[in-house]
Amino acid sequence: MHYFIIAGEASGDLHGAALVSALRQTDPDARFSFLGGDRMTAAAGVSPIIHNRDMAFMGFSEVLRHLGKIFSNLSVTRRALLADKPDCLILIDYPSFNLKVAKTAAAASIPVYYYISPKIWAWKEWRIKAIKRYVSRMFSILPFERQFYNRHNFPVDYVGNPSVEEIDALRPRLMTRDRFLAEHKLRDRPIIALLPGSRMGEIRCNLPVMVEAARRFPQYRPVIAGAQSIPDEAYAAICDYPVLRDATYDLLANSRAALVTSGTATLETALIATPQVVVYRSNGSKLAYKIMRRLIKVDHISLPNLIADRAIIPELILHNCTPDTIAEALAPLLTDTPVRDAQLRGYEEMRRQLGTSTAATTTARLIHSSLPTSDFVRQV
Repeated sequence: MHYFIIAGEASGDLHGAALVSALRQTDPDARFSFLGGDRMTAAAGVSPIIHNRDMAFMGFSEVLRHLGKIFSNLSVTRRALLADKPDCLILIDYPSFNLKVAKTAAAASIPVYYYISPKIWAWKEWRIKAIKRYVSRMFSILPFERQFYNRHNFPVDYVGNPSVEEIDALRPRLMTRDRFLAEHKLRDRPIIALLPGSRMGEIRCNLPVMVEAARRFPQYRPVIAGAQSIPDEAYAAICDYPVLRDATYDLLANSRAALVTSGTATLETALIATPQVVVYRSNGSKLAYKIMRRLIKVDHISLPNLIADRAIIPELILHNCTPDTIAEALAPLLTDTPVRDAQLRGYEEMRRQLGTSTAATTTARLIHSSLPTSDFVRQV
């Protein structure tokens, strides 16, 4: 079978590479065309049609500046899709681009599968119309998404969550506390992990309030999980705390608690079982908060709370995110309190909700088994 896969962002490249490897196991004759990055290139053994470094434009102003490139990428992708005539198109998140390509594929009678749903359950719910029109089947990595798609009468399979597999596989290799402190030359003092995000805008907004909150606890050492794309100077302009790169999981495992900007990191922190406070500052205005609450259709913003369908961890958002409110929420997590114990029990509940399925392997099998046999002639 010939699989055409689109992963427009770094996280999509990671999931896409795992899916390519799983498809190879399921289908020894698998061939691939794809838009993605270095991980997918290694897994597929061929170069991408477009590398995702030329696709990952975030935010309104950045998208506006690169409109010409985006339209060019769309044109190249559509031409390649129609020329290759693959057995299916597999989309990974990245909805603004992917749903446009899905329309082209559907018109050419190419089955379209979506692996890792866009967050339309949180906002832009109107995208369900395009998904129902162009996509054959959704493969979800978040269990609560089943209810959303079932409500819209659209076929969805919960296939497990990749973060569960990654953390479970990594757990035996996590550093002991003694080795971690020695390798990173940290004094033997309890650590507060600071995870301010991976983009410059996130760091500028979130790290200063994290730092001010952490300073309320001088008996603890704050340590920053550094992003590869952010230079040391950017962190140094805000504080003099240690910055560790390529060590986030070890940092979390050896921290008493963490301050985490909302995203997949909140789920990874929960799976490692480090108590946390979710911090999302942005511009911090009450007006922005009111607009966000009108646009977002869910009660929580962090994945652990969404999965558990209740407030396991505190979420401090926009104008509610200040050094005082962060410190107040963090304090009971640093010692053995009922609040800390309750959060850890909530993590266990969330982990049970996620189940034990292997996402990429399950998705590969479902896609391969649902495709027509090789002697099927597609009407184009």
